[in-house]
Amino acid sequence: MSKWNRRRVLKGMVRGVGVTVALPLLDYFLNGNGTAMAQGAPMPVRFGTWGYGLGGTGKLFVPEQTGQNYALPEELSSWAPIQDDVNLFTNGHAFPDASPNRNHYTGWVVSRTGIAPAAGSGTSETIDLTVAKKIGGATRFTNLTATATADARDTYSYYNSSTPNAPEWSPLSFYKRLFGIDFQDPNADEFEQDPQVIARRSVLSGIMDQERSLMNTVGVADRERLDQYFTGLRQLELQFEQRLTKPEPIASCAPPGRAPVDVAMDQSTESIKLRHQMMAELMAMAVACDQTRVFNMTYSAAFASTIRPGYDKPHHTCTHEEPVHEELGYQENASYFTRRAMESWVDFVEVFKKIPEGDGTLLDNVLILGTTDVGYARTHSVDGMSVFLAGRAGGKVKTGNHIDLNGGSVAQVGFTALRTMGVDTPSWGTLSNESSEVISDVLV
Repeated sequence: MSKWNRRRVLKGMVRGVGVTVALPLLDYFLNGNGTAMAQGAPMPVRFGTWGYGLGGTGKLFVPEQTGQNYALPEELSSWAPIQDDVNLFTNGHAFPDASPNRNHYTGWVVSRTGIAPAAGSGTSETIDLTVAKKIGGATRFTNLTATATADARDTYSYYNSSTPNAPEWSPLSFYKRLFGIDFQDPNADEFEQDPQVIARRSVLSGIMDQERSLMNTVGVADRERLDQYFTGLRQLELQFEQRLTKPEPIASCAPPGRAPVDVAMDQSTESIKLRHQMMAELMAMAVACDQTRVFNMTYSAAFASTIRPGYDKPHHTCTHEEPVHEELGYQENASYFTRRAMESWVDFVEVFKKIPEGDGTLLDNVLILGTTDVGYARTHSVDGMSVFLAGRAGGKVKTGNHIDLNGGSVAQVGFTALRTMGVDTPSWGTLSNESSEVISDVLV
């Protein structure tokens, strides 16, 4: 067996600071297919979510056929380039159980937590952050969250009922955070440790050394609080270590050469599409560069305020007030907004599909959960809901299917995603939304 591996490094000093420079990603280090390291470790599988508001328009959204090669209905016509890369689940339900149906809230919360929120309460930990605990610790960012709405309040990611996972809302700010002065290009020839990070790690180490003594001097309630506090510090410690270690070369990492230009921050469909596209491209490249393995994108909030030029009502108001068109048989403008959302879903999937990785694409090594808040937009019902899964999760998922959930909970899809991502839990959710069996039709 060779004594060489991808961790082999060249060592030296730069300005008195120890430096390690990893060897480039050689074919020697990969298996014959370029899908795994020569030592057998597979390419990393990443997890993401995508969310939009106000569902769809019944038969215009739900295909008549199930299985593969189904005919795309009108509101999903834009899916043609990605149909074979996505699993579509329809006819799902978000069961409120003993809780009221909280419009624009219950649906997406059940899809992302498996738990119907009680009156006056918030959401529990969302699926992305559960997965982040499993796979997010080895990267610069435990997770990345962004919104195309230009409103930092718009997120479908929560740590708990009182703590939203605040998104980046500006493409320029997102670029600076990801690829600004703190970005460590894994393909750079040289690497220099940041003295500020070294200092911060030293201070943190001193704090961590006090953990045991503090734990032994406080009561049970305070121990729980301290345990949560030190868990966060341990995560920060891992991130410091990551920033002080030369990243391994990544062939698919090609960071943008310049920052994006300022874009309009209005709510028109054109501006939202542009912001979404820019942030999606930044996010996908951050994933390709292994800056994160968990990511979230919001296209529109549940109370979607997207505006159609020349029409006087935003999307949400439109679903309530627009009359059904006598000839078409549906709300024409409401359907327009849904079609624009689906076009941006296609854009999001395609940015991962366009980045080569191994012998395939980045999309082959991700799993993206797409959710909404209602089924039929006009009635705001939480039955007849749809959920999407894009990507093949490193070969664990077979795609291109339309699955009828037959009125079962939408949480079944979330549970399937959790198990696919290696979260070892026998069930997920509570009461009528509890799921303990994966949807085997989409698993290899």
